Amino acid sequence: MSSQETVQPVDDSQIPGDGPIVTTTVKDPATGEVRRRRRRAFTMADKLSGVQYEIRGPISQEAEKLAYDGHKILKLNTGNPAVFGFEAPDVIMRDMIAALPHAQGYSNSKGILSARRAIVTRYELVEGFPDIDVEDVWVGNGVSELIQICCQALLNDGDEVLIPMPDYPLWTAATTLAGGKAVHYRCDEDNEWNPDIEDIRAKVSEKTRAIVVINPNNPTGAVYSKDVLKKIVQVAREHELMVFADEIYDRILFDDAVHYSLAALAPDLVTVTFNGLSKAYRVCGYRAGWMIVTGPKRMKEGFVAGVNLLSGMRLCPNVPAQHAIQAALGGKQSIFQLTAKTGRIYEQRELAWQKLNEIPGVSCVKPMGALYCFPKLDLDYYDITDDSALMLELLRQQHILLVQGTGFNWDRPDHFRVVFLPRVDVLSEAIDRLGDFLSHHVR
Repeated sequence: MSSQETVQPVDDSQIPGDGPIVTTTVKDPATGEVRRRRRRAFTMADKLSGVQYEIRGPISQEAEKLAYDGHKILKLNTGNPAVFGFEAPDVIMRDMIAALPHAQGYSNSKGILSARRAIVTRYELVEGFPDIDVEDVWVGNGVSELIQICCQALLNDGDEVLIPMPDYPLWTAATTLAGGKAVHYRCDEDNEWNPDIEDIRAKVSEKTRAIVVINPNNPTGAVYSKDVLKKIVQVAREHELMVFADEIYDRILFDDAVHYSLAALAPDLVTVTFNGLSKAYRVCGYRAGWMIVTGPKRMKEGFVAGVNLLSGMRLCPNVPAQHAIQAALGGKQSIFQLTAKTGRIYEQRELAWQKLNEIPGVSCVKPMGALYCFPKLDLDYYDITDDSALMLELLRQQHILLVQGTGFNWDRPDHFRVVFLPRVDVLSEAIDRLGDFLSHHVR
């Protein structure tokens, strides 16, 4: 018997099942037998099974559906200044617009020279920062892209990265996607959310390749002292770890908080410093970030080769936005007016922190940097076992979108993050509504 398979369209209802099908015809002169098989269903890749990013996850998607249906949603899930009336400095937009006629082609895969030179100049003013040149700088489509490039360049399957708990969840997601394992070290709420150094030590293993330090911290708002940072560096030094220093909020500080650059404390270690325009310059949508790799050349050259390979594969960063970097870094730093005691962001931080602490059963450590509060729910006071369900209920009842604490890889359902970017009247009303909502969950 000779046979030949052909694919023919068939009405899906002919065979039970939830997917479309095709027929496979086997030409048999004696019986004329016809076999059928289901069409292939394209499922999500297995490597994504452990990857999560709850800031824009299912609850955020539900918010989009509600907004589409005409409901007004107060989105306090992302630190996106533009939607709350914060505009970019005019000089940044003027320079970018002026550059458009000659920003139509690809740039160098690491970024345009003027942007990288401006970044070098910025860090020459940071006390103790290692000497760098433009070849030590990579520009990216936001810090998020650069984080993923670094994880892909560094990690083999099973390699471990120490990441704070709570974390900015992209770090855990990017580590997992690269085949690595995120090992979370605890930040201590009872100690102003400082990292627990002994917990860091206890979680280092033979497979640990790097440690992530987010300072100022997202989501807690903690700003680490030089002493704390030195202790983290010492652990990294003892175990020859790469240091990933996420410093995107380094110019968003309150009261007497001081930011210390981690690379300045670890010139003998390979340190990758991440920063960008999104937060301090209020241009999240431009997607303009950078990273600087410092440390002994012999220790970083293999990693750098991997970064260069991956940077070339994405061709180049967004070229028009790169032209905003020089103007941003060289001009007036208007963020300092916003975070001063008479500034808008300062006033919103004060109000959010005070009103959250006024809600029965809620406590909040005062954030000293960044754009967030990370309040705690007293589970002896509230009957809450699932913080995701709680945030979904809040969204549907009050049309307020927040992110649950477990979305930041916190290990208990007793926290959530509040973005304090809305104006004080909007924030005040939102927190009042939150308090009313929580009152219905008291034990």
